[in-house]
Order: sequence, then structure tokens, then C-alpha cells
Amino acid sequence: MKTGAFVCSCGETCDVDLEGVRESVEGVDVVASSRLLCEDGLAAMEQVVDEYELDQFLVTAPEERCKRKFREFAVQKGLHPEAAAFVNHREGAGWVHDEPAATEKTARLLNARRVALEEEAVSRSVSREAGKSVAVVGDAETAAALADTADVTLVADGREFADTDADFDDVTVERGRVVGVEGRYGDFEIALEARVTDDCIGCMECVRRGPDDGVTRLPVDISPETAAAATGDSPAGEDGAAGDDPTVADGGTPGWVECCPTDAIELGGVERTIAADQIVYPGADRETRGGRVGFYTGPVDAATVAAVEDLLGGVEKPKHLDLDMDVCASGESSQMGCNECVEACPHGAVERPRIDEVEFDEVACQDCGACTSACPTGATKLREPSNRRVAREVEALLEDPNSGGWLFGGSDPIGEQVVAFVCSERAARALREYGRDATAEGAEFEYHPVLPVSMPCADAVGEAHAMHALAAGADGVAVVGCGGDCQHSGPDPKAELVDRLNCASADLGLGERATFLAPDPEDAAGFAESLDEFVDGLDESPVPAGEYEATGGIADEDRPNPEFDSHGWTVESVRAILDHADPEREVIRGLKDFGRMEVSDDCALTPTCTNLCPTDAIRRREGNLEFNHERCVNCGLCEEGCPETAIEMRDGLDLSLLPENRERPSGDADGEPDDPAWTTVMEGEMRECVRCGKPFTSEASAEKIEGEVGGMVAGLAPDSDHSVFEYCGDCRARLLFEG
Repeated sequence: MKTGAFVCSCGETCDVDLEGVRESVEGVDVVASSRLLCEDGLAAMEQVVDEYELDQFLVTAPEERCKRKFREFAVQKGLHPEAAAFVNHREGAGWVHDEPAATEKTARLLNARRVALEEEAVSRSVSREAGKSVAVVGDAETAAALADTADVTLVADGREFADTDADFDDVTVERGRVVGVEGRYGDFEIALEARVTDDCIGCMECVRRGPDDGVTRLPVDISPETAAAATGDSPAGEDGAAGDDPTVADGGTPGWVECCPTDAIELGGVERTIAADQIVYPGADRETRGGRVGFYTGPVDAATVAAVEDLLGGVEKPKHLDLDMDVCASGESSQMGCNECVEACPHGAVERPRIDEVEFDEVACQDCGACTSACPTGATKLREPSNRRVAREVEALLEDPNSGGWLFGGSDPIGEQVVAFVCSERAARALREYGRDATAEGAEFEYHPVLPVSMPCADAVGEAHAMHALAAGADGVAVVGCGGDCQHSGPDPKAELVDRLNCASADLGLGERATFLAPDPEDAAGFAESLDEFVDGLDESPVPAGEYEATGGIADEDRPNPEFDSHGWTVESVRAILDHADPEREVIRGLKDFGRMEVSDDCALTPTCTNLCPTDAIRRREGNLEFNHERCVNCGLCEEGCPETAIEMRDGLDLSLLPENRERPSGDADGEPDDPAWTTVMEGEMRECVRCGKPFTSEASAEKIEGEVGGMVAGLAPDSDHSVFEYCGDCRARLLFEG
């Protein structure tokens, strides 16, 4: 794959040294530049593409108009339009940094974009068929607006629609108040409660004779308050509910109820359900932090109507996740384990169909990445950007400050190297607006030249990403998100992560090196001030930059997890950091995906915990219980499932338990060397079969079982001098059936 890079100064309006960029771009077949690439430079660009037979090219082009032109150019050259990849060197560099910093940053952005292209995932999609039924709750205007394209049911939810101007010719109006909503896009069910049944013929007798405002005309229904008064459950006449009918006071049924010719009035209420593929429910709570596909709450506008219409009949959308449920630690044998993805997802796209299992609705997934950054095992990972791609981008952005003759904090144009994981939605837009506003207004505005990595949402950033950046030599890590305006997770979604990261980096001997920033489009100065305050507090990292390339895992051939899973990737990063830093503590706090096992004397060495552990971090060996801290992801299954409640798990990465920090034992009973990754947490003794001599269970387990059921099996082998519990399974069977 031959790659070229093309750099433009946007008609010399962008403060970037084109020659300096050309000299610093790495790993491509050719680098060329032009004053105005999208206009005068296209002919020369065509010559370069032909001469070097380029298959793809990187272009500094921030404007959509320019990007379209370069994509069309790619097609003209017989390439796919996506063969053109872009870097924003203007709002992201030349308009917000001085020329040396903007030049160096542009080159690094091109280098990072090149390695990102090498790691891009093949595009895949997910789909779901759905009908065109839409239930609209209490909003007549929206129901009428959707009626031309959808099969609309308007749920009254207690409202009166007799006097509305909305056109109901193609709308089905349903009586009843919403008492519950279940299901998902394409298969919703709405539970309704009404006090008038479908036997109603609309004769209006109850409306005419009933209390004012107590019975609606369209659709005919009775309010709960009116029904309560009519049955004597509230004071007669309250809110006019009983009207002038004296029979209520006498314990009878009001005449306006008795008058119904079809006996359609049920004052106690009747429930029924209706089905819909989508629901518009302006008055409902979101239920999830970020909303659900096909379920619309809050104010309805033209965008809501368009979103509903876009999903009519089904949906095909990009596949956002790679799932490997074989390594999921969600549970086992009706015991609940890790619940990180369920708790993290702000869109209700991850659920527990059973106590020991999680299920992903990939159509409902909205690409925030929250589940992927929370998952310790790699069971769910973002397809784009993948963790491998993010790692390679970070490594390309970070350079040895002395490699080009720069001195740290002195003439190095970048200065403190801060990797910024930037939300691609509102946060990225805010940063672009800073550059545009400053240039349009002729104002002098700059902020520290952070090294950005685009993420679909701040939620997609986890401890593994940040620890890798520090292992690659970053002086600081900034998570740049939407803050209180986040459309996925609400206010400061990564505040807790930043606190944990600072705790971990301090324990590792690096000091605090993480922050969360939420750029306000209306307060560029405030963002620059917050960033400068963070940068001013950073010392040069003892970890060298420009030398590190992560493999994304642990050197454990028996570990089935995919590369760049959060747990394995973090362990690798910690090891890389410790090659250059002196930790302040033996137990590193703040890293949630690591557990330390403590076992009390109540342990009977039953096999429950070993059978439950999803990462094979617990084993029974020679009568002992052993624990592998390097494999443990702190899912809690062993603690939850222990029948003796003998296990207590504690958070934290204990450096003393990593195999490289432990002396290798001399050997086991067979003379084979022990693996230092395993630590004995409970010593026991194996019981040997009295017939064949084979060890078959621990003494503690045998004694526990014998104590619980020994009385029930006494006398099963009257001719034997030993208890049935002293035989292994094979010999016990022979004893009982052969004698």
C-alpha cells in the first residue's frame, strides 16, 4: 500500500511552515505541499499520485467542501473515495498555536493518521427488520405529522382530543393511561389502564350526564379521581366527581355509570397492552441516561419526526462492537459476576436476560463506547477506533523531545506532551469553534498544543487508554468531553476515572497526570486557562517518549483474552512505566480491574470458586487453593459464589504478586518448577483413596460433605471397613455395585 501526504497552507491563512511539516512526516512514500492544494495544487497533486502510484493519501483539509473535492479526485484516479484521509491542521493547529508548535503538531497528526489507516477495521453492519407502527403518547400534533408515513396510534394518556385541530383521519386513537413500557425497537409493548372498555359505542351518555371534566369525549374515558369518587373511595362530590347524583352517598352506583347501554364502564380499571415498533412519549422519563433507539422522550421537534421516519420498516447501521462472549466474566452457574457493561451503557443496549449472562442489542448501540472501556476482559471492544488503533496513534503522536534537538520545556515547540482523548461530538466542535472565532475576530488566542486522539465519546476512554499513554511517555493525559452537556452520560462522565488515574499514577511514582476538560463553545479563554493550569502542574515524565510499542496483553499462553483487552493492556503498561519509575506503594490503587484475594479459615477447599472463575485465576493444587493475581479481573464471582463466604476480594494491583517480583519456587512434588504467577491463599491436605491411592479431593471438602450428608448414607457399604467418603468416585462405584 503506497501512501502520500499532502500539506496545504490554505492560501497562507494557516500559520504552518510547509517545509517543516514535510521534513517531519514519517512512514509515507512521498510528501508534497502547496499554498492552495484544493485549487491551484490539484494538477501537481495528480502528477505526484501518478508518479508514485499512490493507493491512498493524507491531506490537510478542514473544510467539507475541500474534502468532497479530494474524494472526487480519488474516484477520478480509480481509487475508493475513502482512500483520501484528512487532518485538521487549521482549527486544530495553525489557528490556535504559534507557527513552530502548529508545524510540529501538524506533522505528528499526519503521522498518527497514517498509522490509523493501517489499523482501520473493515466496515460491517447490523440490521433489524421492523414495522411502521408508531405509538404517540398524548401529543396529537406529532401523531398527525407522522400519519402520512407511519401507522400511528395516539394514546390519550388521560387527555381530551375532542377540540384539537389535528387531523385524525389516519390516526388510531386509544383510550387509557400508560402504566408501563417494555421491549425494544421493533418490539415495544405499552401497558394501558382505562376505565372504559372497548365495548363503548360512543353514545356520549356518560359524558353528558357525568361530572364536568371527569369524562373525556375523544376518546371516551374516565379519570381515576372521578372513578374513585364514584365508587366511594374518595369523598362524594370531590372535584365534582359524583355530580348531583345522591346514589353515591347511599352506597349505590351513579346514574351516569348505570346509563351505559353496553356496560362498558369499569370504574376499577382494566389493563391491556398495545404493540408498537417505535414510541414517542414526550412526558416519559428517559429510563436510560442517553435514551434508547426507537423510544423518544422530551420535547418533540422536526428532528424527532425525522428520526422516527428514518427507522420505519427497519434499520441497517454500522456495526460498532466486536464481541467475544467466551471471555465474558458476567457470571456462571446462576451466580452474577461482572456487571460493568450493563451499568456503563447509557442507552439500555446491554441487558441481563439471565442472572449469569449479559446480552448486547447491537442495533440499540449508539457508539458511545462506554461498555468497551468498562469491560475488563475484552468481551466487548469498539471496532472503530479499535484499541490497537488508538495505541498506535498515541505512539505516533509522542516523540522524544530531544530527537530533533529540542530541550524539554525550552525550544521544543510542543513542550509538555499531553495526549488528549477528545470526544468527536460536541467537545470536538467546541475546539473547532475556538479556532474559527479567534481567526474571524482577529483575536490573539492560543492554547497548549495538546496531541489529540479522536474518540466517539469521552465514555470510550478507560484506564487502559490512559495508562498506555503514560507508558508511551506522555507527560499528561486529558479526557476532553462534553461535561454537563454530554448527550450520552450527563455531567462529567469521567470525573471518577480521572480521580482513579491520578491515584494510580501517584502510586506508580509519576505524580498526578490526568484531568477532565469540558470545552464550552462560549468560553475559549476558560478552556485555555484550565488547560494551562493542568500543564503548569506537570513535571517531565521519567518515561521516555518515542520508544514504546504496546503488544496489548500479558505473556500468558493459557490466557484466551483478545489483544488490547483492558486488563491485559493495563498490566503491560504498568510494567513499562515501572521500567523507569519508582513506585510509592506496593499496592497500586485506582485500577478497578485488579483484585486481591483473601481467604479465611472457613474455607473448606470446595471446587466452587475454581469452577466459577471466568479467567482461570483460581486453582486447587496438591490440596492447596492458589490464586493468580495477574489473571484476576476483580469480577467478584468467587466471592459471590463461595458457599462458606470465606473469600474477600480487595481492589488494587499488588506489584509483589506479579510473577517477575516473586522468587520462583524450587519445584512441586513431581520436581517440576512452580509458576511464580500462582500464590497459595489457603493450605490444605488432599485425601487419598483407600483403595487405589489416588488423591481425589481435599480433606476439608470431604469432611464438610461427610458432616452434611454422612448420616443419610450410613450403611451403604456394610462390608467395608471404611466410610464411602474415603473412596474416590471410581472406587466408590465399584464398592457399591461390585462389593
